[in-house]
Amino acid sequence: MADGRAPAREEQMTDSSAANKGAATKGSSLFKVALTAGAGATIEWYDFFVYGTAAALVFPKIFFAADLPPLVAQLAAFSTFAVGFIARPFGGIVFGHFGDLFGRKKALLVALLTMGLATTAIGFLPTYASVGVFSPLLLLALRFVQGIAVGGQWGGAALMAIESAPPGRGGFYGSFVQMGVPLGVVLSNIVFFFVVAAFPQNAFETWAWRVPFILSIALVFVGLYIQTRLEESVAFEQAARTQDFTRKEKRKSPVLQVLTRHPRKIVLAGGAFIASNTCFYAAITYAVSYGDSVLHLSRSAMLASVVAASVVMVPGLLFFGALSDRWGRSTLFMAGAALTGLWSFAFFPLLETLSYLAVLVALIVELLCLSVMYGPQAALFAELFPVEVRYSGASLGYQLGAVIGGGFAPIIATALFAKYASTLPISIFLFGVCFISLTCTYFLTRDAKSSSARRGS
Repeated sequence: MADGRAPAREEQMTDSSAANKGAATKGSSLFKVALTAGAGATIEWYDFFVYGTAAALVFPKIFFAADLPPLVAQLAAFSTFAVGFIARPFGGIVFGHFGDLFGRKKALLVALLTMGLATTAIGFLPTYASVGVFSPLLLLALRFVQGIAVGGQWGGAALMAIESAPPGRGGFYGSFVQMGVPLGVVLSNIVFFFVVAAFPQNAFETWAWRVPFILSIALVFVGLYIQTRLEESVAFEQAARTQDFTRKEKRKSPVLQVLTRHPRKIVLAGGAFIASNTCFYAAITYAVSYGDSVLHLSRSAMLASVVAASVVMVPGLLFFGALSDRWGRSTLFMAGAALTGLWSFAFFPLLETLSYLAVLVALIVELLCLSVMYGPQAALFAELFPVEVRYSGASLGYQLGAVIGGGFAPIIATALFAKYASTLPISIFLFGVCFISLTCTYFLTRDAKSSSARRGS
C-alpha cells in the first residue's frame, strides 16, 4: 500500500497536512458537504456534456453553413466542443488562485453561477440561418466560458469534500464529486432522450434542442444553497489560521508558487489523467456520432446505452474510491489504465456488430474500467500538493490532462476514421494514451518513494 499512497504525503507542510489528515467534519454535516458538492458537480457536468451531445446530433446542421459537407460540419461542431477543453486550464488558473487565497467555497460558488448563465445563454442563441457567421462565433464564446467555469468547479468541489473527510477516507468522499461526471451524462442524455422522443426531427432541430440548455438555470439555485448552507473546508480553515499560511508573501500567487515548486507533479498529473479523459469522451461523444452517422443505429438507443452505462459507473466510482483508501491510489490508477487500454480493442468491434446488447456491454465495461482510474483520482490529485497551493495544483494537473486528452478525442477519432475507414487506428490511439497515463502514474509513485527515502535518511 505504501507505493500506492506515497504521493499523498510528499512535500506537504507539517501543520497543513495534519489539518487535512486529522480534522474532519463529522456525521450528517460531512454527508451534506459530500452530497452537495456531488450535486453541484452533477449539474455542472450536465451543462458541459449537454453541449457534447448537441454537438454530435444537431449543431452541425444549425450553427454552420448548410452547404458544408457533413464531415466538415461535424468536425467544425466537435471543434467548438474542444474549445471548452482549451479554456479549462485558464479556469483552473483563475479559480485555483482565488480558491487558494480566499477559500474553496467562494471559488466554487462563482464557478457554478458562471456555468449556469453561460449554458442558459446557449439555449437562446440565434442559428446560422438567422445571423450567419455570428452564430458559431457566439457559440464559441459561450463554450469558452463553459470551459472556464468547469475548469474551476472540479477543484473546489473535490477539495470541499476531501479536505473535510475523516482520516483515511479521502478516496471515498472524493468519489462523490467524481460521481458528478456520470450523473451529468445521465441527466444530459435523459433530457435529450425525452426531447428527441417527444418531438419530430424538424421540431427538434428548429427549437426543441434549446430545452436542455435552458434547464441549466438550476445551477443558480445550487450555488445559492452552497452560499447559505455550507461551511468552508476544514483543512483550508485550519491552514488559514496558521502564521505561515497567512503571511503576505505566502499569499501573492498560489499559481506561481505551485508552478515554481511542483512543475513535474503538474505535468505528470496531467499525463496520468489523459487516458480516462480521452477514452471517456471517445465513448460518450464520438461513439454516439459514429453509431448515428456511420452505423445508422437508433439515435435514441445509443443515448439510452450511454445513460445505462453511466448509471453503472456511479457505484463503480464509489467502490474504487473507497478501495483506494485501503489499497492505495496509484495502484488502482495504473490497473485502470491497463484495463482501459486493452478494452479499447474490443470496444468498436462490439459496436460494429449492430447488436444493441453488444453496444450496451461495450459501454458498460468501458466506463467501469475508467472508474478504476477516476474513482480515486480526486484524492490522488489533492494529496499531491500542500494545502496552500492545492486548489491551483490539483486543478492545473486535472485540466492539463483534459485539454490534451478529452478535448481533441472526438476530432482525432473522426479524422482517423475518415482517413483509414476503420476503427482499429482509433483503438491504437486510445491504447497509446492509456500507456502514457500508466507511465506518468508510475513516475509519480517513484518520485514520492524517492522523496520519502531522502527524508528518512
